[in-house]
Amino acid sequence: LLNLGIFSRQGRTHTEGGGGTLRLSGPSLGRFALVVGFLGPEQTAHLQAAVDAARHLPPGEEFVATFQGLIPAGRETVYDLTVPDVEAFSANGLVVHNCAEQPLPAWGVCTLAHVNLSRMFADQGEDGPTGGVDWERLRRTVHAGVRFLDDVVDATPYFFAENRDNQRKERRVGLGTMGLAELLIRLGLRYGAPETEPFLDRLFGFIRDAAYACSIELAKEKGPFPAFDAERYLQSGFVRRLPEALREEIREHGIRNVTLLTQAPTGTVGTMVDTSTGIEPYFSFKFFRQSRLGFDEQWVPLAQQWLDQHPGQELPPHFVSAMQLTPEEHIRVQAVVQRYTDSSISKTANAPNGYTREQTEQLYLLAYETGCKGVTIYRDGSREEQVLHDASKEEAPGADAVAVPGASPSVPTARARPSLVRGQTVRMEAPEGTVFVTLNEHPDGTPFEIFVQAGKAGSDLAASVEAIARLASLALRSGIAPSAIADQLSGIGGRNSVGFGPRRVRSVADAIARAMQQVWLDARLPAPLPQAAAAEEASPAVASNGQGHANGRATRRGDLCPVCGEYALLYQEGCVTCSSCGHSEC
Repeated sequence: LLNLGIFSRQGRTHTEGGGGTLRLSGPSLGRFALVVGFLGPEQTAHLQAAVDAARHLPPGEEFVATFQGLIPAGRETVYDLTVPDVEAFSANGLVVHNCAEQPLPAWGVCTLAHVNLSRMFADQGEDGPTGGVDWERLRRTVHAGVRFLDDVVDATPYFFAENRDNQRKERRVGLGTMGLAELLIRLGLRYGAPETEPFLDRLFGFIRDAAYACSIELAKEKGPFPAFDAERYLQSGFVRRLPEALREEIREHGIRNVTLLTQAPTGTVGTMVDTSTGIEPYFSFKFFRQSRLGFDEQWVPLAQQWLDQHPGQELPPHFVSAMQLTPEEHIRVQAVVQRYTDSSISKTANAPNGYTREQTEQLYLLAYETGCKGVTIYRDGSREEQVLHDASKEEAPGADAVAVPGASPSVPTARARPSLVRGQTVRMEAPEGTVFVTLNEHPDGTPFEIFVQAGKAGSDLAASVEAIARLASLALRSGIAPSAIADQLSGIGGRNSVGFGPRRVRSVADAIARAMQQVWLDARLPAPLPQAAAAEEASPAVASNGQGHANGRATRRGDLCPVCGEYALLYQEGCVTCSSCGHSEC
């Protein structure tokens, strides 16, 4: 509270158990109501009454500290976002803990595995002739998963004795699921719909009960986890919601594992086996994945299969993707699954780009009211680059688009070049010499293309630079953000550079990035060096006139050597020779 300017004193109550209290008065009480407050209406009303009463009292203590002196104590590495032993910090007035998808005690570990729910679909089942869940197969799979995870606890070679001791004392495991969205689609149920919630209740309640039944059987065979205390364990909020038959067996025989269920994201695993990940809906049935190789259009096999079987038809309503759901529908699905998860849960509430702060506040309150342990909200487009892009929102190519032969209509296409564009030319100094970067804009004012001149016409350097400029221009005309292009080019360099500090240029590519930043992204950056200043700040081996000095001997800079990669390929004595490695074209 001191971080928020709220002065308080610690006290103790006289109730059974002697719980701690915080005493606030005067201005601090009013500030607590303003910046902290309570969620419940009854507590809020009591707090407001106390604030109103405090206005008639004399002011309390002033929040003032007196500085007496500064005593040097040496240097020490500190971290401004970590508190030893607590692992929490104050973030804009909120006390938050360092991110963890699995809350654990000190030295705690948790062994995870996942049931593929999409494999539990049966063409003929007790749920109806159109298909249902193979409940017996699901029960066997859950039992196998719990037994397997418990065996892994003993088979794991632990790097630290503290990890081994804690895990063998608690035997913490987390069986989760993936393929939920695919199973719902196969059953004809819409993810997030109110009428689907009873099925989710039945499904995850079944998984919970099967997991606990198996852990009880393991306790009968091998004994409960060593830290097991029947009375304390049965008092936990989650265990009190178990069926009474399971609670009685736990009281009599114990249980093998302190926790049993975790809903992990399973992004890699789910993608690898071609099903939906974790308890999430499909992000999109047609989307682009951003990777190190660029944009790649992908289709969900389940959707492609349906479209192939129903040519010319659109996907039915129960094929619903993450961005087609409201954020509230995401939260309500999480709340159902949360009721049957004794440990951690991973779920994202996807929000559209225009989602407001007020709507986000209401979403947090909904998560709180429905019993979610935590919530992750992601607003589409809130990051400059994001891994998945919904292809359903891609606009069809307009009349000014350049068609790419053999390309799908949904693949991004480059806008055609108008007859007249305007721009600016930036002169910069790079290790390779003087570079002229021309940045042109479309008549609508958006960045459009780049031309770069460096090196002599016909040289390898000129060819390489032209290739960079062409690809950058194609990316701009295809809708890629200038900042994303500049980020890729920025910082590329070799052993030589020009300038120092914020004016340092490492290569022609780095110079192009800096020119883009100067003109299009951030005019506050230091201006490019004039030629004379760049020559003065150049590294010892580089100068703007094509001559350099290294270790006291002059070295001439030439074209790119195909053998050693140095710009030391010179025409001399009737032959083209590399002054660095001795390569000769004669």
